[in-house]
Amino acid sequence: MLILTRRPGESLYLGENIRITILGMQGKQVKIGLEVPEDTTVYREEVYKRVIEENRRALETSNEDLMVAAELWHETKK
Repeated sequence: MLILTRRPGESLYLGENIRITILGMQGKQVKIGLEVPEDTTVYREEVYKRVIEENRRALETSNEDLMVAAELWHETKK
């Protein structure tokens, strides 16, 4: 992990087109601003982890799923 120190109003760049600016600090919270390309998706970490988990679950198959699919396939062949 790269650790940097920035003050409010200072920025850093990720690559050529992502800019992160420290907008302010209040207690233990830091307010940041992100300038990212329109086609870049930005998630908070807790949301990103839920998306990844839901996608993983959606890709899982069970024997029951396969049996139901086989039954439906056989019914369409009749």
